[in-house]
Amino acid sequence: MAQLQQTIGFIGSGNMAAAMIGAIIRAGLFAPAEILASDVLAERRRWISATHGIAAVEDNAEIFRRSDIVVLAVKPQMMAQALAPVAENPGRGFDRKLIISIAAGIRLERLEGLLYPSLAPEDCSRLPIIRVMPNTPALVLAGVSGMSPNRHASPADIDTARRILGAMGQVLEFPEAALDGVTALSGSGPAYVFYFIESMARAGEALGFDRGTSAGLTRATFEGALKLLSETGEEPAELRRRVTSPGGTTEAALRVLEEKQVDRHIIDAVAAAARRSKELSV
Repeated sequence: MAQLQQTIGFIGSGNMAAAMIGAIIRAGLFAPAEILASDVLAERRRWISATHGIAAVEDNAEIFRRSDIVVLAVKPQMMAQALAPVAENPGRGFDRKLIISIAAGIRLERLEGLLYPSLAPEDCSRLPIIRVMPNTPALVLAGVSGMSPNRHASPADIDTARRILGAMGQVLEFPEAALDGVTALSGSGPAYVFYFIESMARAGEALGFDRGTSAGLTRATFEGALKLLSETGEEPAELRRRVTSPGGTTEAALRVLEEKQVDRHIIDAVAAAARRSKELSV
């Protein structure tokens, strides 16, 4: 990827921020000298600096002053405190900058309330905000991120965010109302997959395999199935039908899943996650 010729700062240096920093350096979007990070913990600042060769500071206002793009990567309950140094008067002495929030559950309206109160309405466009819901496979550059821009984000801002997030995997744009669904499906989704893998591995142990062998068989099966799905482009239902011989072993297993209405329970579980996402959003 071509370098963005901008500076980027991270308020918060947790796992997802570290994954983003590593990804954008690896993709060539930013050089380490163009990246700045903050954290309340000195140990974390030392780690992020040593690991990625970037500068790390304690002062969030310094991140804001020195960065063209600011990534908000703190825990949701810490957002107001983290932005307090800049929210008092974000317009004073600051050039236009793009704000990208990866904090779960913090709605655009809330972010605007924290960042815009000291700005005149005509100046709010100087701080466009894009809310993002990434997922944990981004840590291995295989993530999917749903993003939603506020009304002040320009097509160029959205393209910049897409390039940054694209260094970690796939990027899709949604209206903000859809982000609860994105959270339920892809944000929480890896946990559902891990749950199914755990269950299959336990089934293998019940069949007499030792734990390592059962885990290995299960993991390889998932990896192979996903590769087959990806490379053939076939629908999952069609691939399932091809594996299911009439009267065979697969049919016997699927009959149990259908009798137990596992598909219905999965749909209900994802719906519950979406409802909870909406309840937790502020």
